[in-house]
Amino acid sequence: MEQVHIGFIGAGGIAHRHFEVLRGFHDVKVVAFADPLLERALTLSRRCNANAYEDYRVMLDKEPVDALYICVPPFAHGPFEMAAIERNLPFFVEKPLSTQWETAARVAQAIEAKGLITGVGYHWRYMTTVDEAKALVAQHPPQLVLGYWLDGTPPPGWWVRDAESGGQMVEQTTHIFDLARYLVGEVESVFALGARYPRPNFPDADIFETTTAALRFASGALGSINSTCVLNWQHRVGLHLFGEGQVIEISEFDAMIDVGRGRPVTRSEGDPVVREDRDFVDAVLGMGNHIRVPYAEALKTLGLTLAATRSAKEGREITLKDELAYA
Repeated sequence: MEQVHIGFIGAGGIAHRHFEVLRGFHDVKVVAFADPLLERALTLSRRCNANAYEDYRVMLDKEPVDALYICVPPFAHGPFEMAAIERNLPFFVEKPLSTQWETAARVAQAIEAKGLITGVGYHWRYMTTVDEAKALVAQHPPQLVLGYWLDGTPPPGWWVRDAESGGQMVEQTTHIFDLARYLVGEVESVFALGARYPRPNFPDADIFETTTAALRFASGALGSINSTCVLNWQHRVGLHLFGEGQVIEISEFDAMIDVGRGRPVTRSEGDPVVREDRDFVDAVLGMGNHIRVPYAEALKTLGLTLAATRSAKEGREITLKDELAYA
């Protein structure tokens, strides 16, 4: 294979981001888009002389695609992934994998049975600053972990409905939970609290507007990951790690490493989405699989965020290996 023919299921904002990256690769041709809102599919298809469909099944029947990008809301996952698996199509899927553990676990099992190439959109793992942090924490393992997603409420109507988004920890702060797993290791148990806040502008909201999750890592480290969506701007999004004589503060664009001699800040180089898309395409082309977050790895992060959300709802500590069997 010299060129990958890619189809998109879902043509919203995150699909636009991946499309802009893929259209810059000489060995990729985006051939089709499917979206129940046909005009969204047409908007992207016109930009690359691709075909547009309302029904993804029609697209899969008609288009000779080599791989898929699945960019749909959290509640919609499941049928698209299973359709790809049935056709032996490698696929890249945006996080979170689902709002339901059973759905994602069923997909993971089917992927494993087929040995299919997959990638998931946890692009923070591809930042150059995270590469540097990974090397540093290997020398000085973190003992305290503080994470933040303190922001406004995204515009999609489904985002504030628990059954459709899973809540902020599952849909948004998942990037911070995933980065904590990547840099610190697996979580043994979680105890979370959640609070509701009446908001006239969001009458349909039933998610926690504020959460805090206390984590106990298998390494012995302790952590707290805090989220809120009540602001009108992004105040702080990142992960802070405290080890012996070392502090690392990571945001989506830079990192600060403090060893007691000032607070130097380093910008992350390049676009991590380009790196994650390149790894996926290379794997499909047979040029080696260096994908940092295949589906099975992302399933562990989903398990953690679902456990944290369940803990906040039920008011109890959850031990992950007992509740979600992913340890």
